[in-house]
Amino acid sequence: MTYVTRFAPSPTGPLHLGHAYSALLAHDMAKAHRGQFLLRIEDIDQSRARPEWEAQIYDDLAWLGLTWPMPVMRQSERIDTYSAALHNLVAKGLAYPCTCSRRDIAAAASAPQEGAPLIGPDGIVYPGTCRPSLDAAPRGVSDGAALRLDMRAARLRLGAAPAFTETGTGPDGETGRIDTCWETVFETVGDIVIARPAMGTSYHLSVVLDDAAQGITTVTRGQDLFEATVIHVILQRLLGVPTPLYHHHRLIRDDHGKRLAKRDDARAIAKYRAEGANPQDIRAMIGLVQGPAAHTLGSRPASS
Repeated sequence: MTYVTRFAPSPTGPLHLGHAYSALLAHDMAKAHRGQFLLRIEDIDQSRARPEWEAQIYDDLAWLGLTWPMPVMRQSERIDTYSAALHNLVAKGLAYPCTCSRRDIAAAASAPQEGAPLIGPDGIVYPGTCRPSLDAAPRGVSDGAALRLDMRAARLRLGAAPAFTETGTGPDGETGRIDTCWETVFETVGDIVIARPAMGTSYHLSVVLDDAAQGITTVTRGQDLFEATVIHVILQRLLGVPTPLYHHHRLIRDDHGKRLAKRDDARAIAKYRAEGANPQDIRAMIGLVQGPAAHTLGSRPASS
């Protein structure tokens, strides 16, 4: 099987050093496996996506020395695919409409009898306000309503709890099986949103369908998305698409140990370029000169 991985940024701001680490690591891993590195533009949030940021993504990545096949997949061109999958899940009784606002969810989850609300990979764990009974007839999508995945219905359909294989970061590339249980999913994940009214989809649904469409064999992404992977494995099984291997890399952090975000313009690749940095300088800053180990900004790989 050909090794295929990807880098999938959103065109909502400048790429920073954390993006450089993720993209370069994925590109290096594909090269080491004599495989393929793909670029995907995750632009489902059209209210924030900007053509100039997308153009900057291509420019920064090419400057770093990355190459990828064309054309590039863009999520905004795949809405029909997401819609078909959503209708399939609804028809099978695996998804339901939800009209709760964020305020409604926070209030219900914070009720005295509920204790402190639990925070999962999709925000506050949904308290189930709009969840239908398991024997209820499927309810279609309605205007202004989100769609949620019914995890209890998913358990009845799938049986075995979700599991995936995490590729190791050691020199021998060790791998390990990551197991979970349904009770943990109910308590710490809950009925996540798989379609938002303004988008017609969600990150969770689109990333699963896009990885399958592109034949991704290893998903390379940050450790901050590790908890979301169980969601994606459940969706993969419900939709009948393969579950790839996962490589969750360490995060690039600032001098105070804080994870970089899109708002960290001071760490933008374009800023370093304007100041005269070259691609090898960027590799040195993120610790990818001698290997894929992540480092705090400004540190250097350990001497061999």
